[in-house]
Amino acid sequence: MISIIVAASDNNVIGHLNKLPWYLPSDLKRFSKLTTGHTALMGRKTFESIVARLGHPLPNRKNVVITRDKGYKAEGAVVVMSWDEATKATAGEEVFVSGGADIYAMALPYADKLYLTRVHFQSDGDVFLPKIDMSEWKEVSKESHPKDEKNQYDSTFYIYERKK
Repeated sequence: MISIIVAASDNNVIGHLNKLPWYLPSDLKRFSKLTTGHTALMGRKTFESIVARLGHPLPNRKNVVITRDKGYKAEGAVVVMSWDEATKATAGEEVFVSGGADIYAMALPYADKLYLTRVHFQSDGDVFLPKIDMSEWKEVSKESHPKDEKNQYDSTFYIYERKK
């Protein structure tokens, strides 16, 4: 199964200067809970931003990195050069596509599930969520989270399944 997991502002920003433009511990906890024990598939820039923040790849997950750089090495991760190679490397596994924009665009036609955190504000950014045709998806869960002392913005956690 291929699942996309993404947080996006109301204006579809997913990144700014290779970082998330918000701090939402509730969303980070959701991401960890959903992806732990599974495969996290991401692009090189996303992988490098995670390593810069954590000091290592995502723990307790198989990290798979898609890059066009044939010489790229990523300690603690499987490196592949294409979507086809990624699907072969993850066959039979539940895969959580974790960014960035180009990888989301590659995965969208194949995704079975979409885990979307909508962060309720208009963000500055330089990376945007690709257009998703929501008529192809059915909302199966919606959970509102008001901002609080730890989470700087209101947010909503959605789960969508692709319509059959």
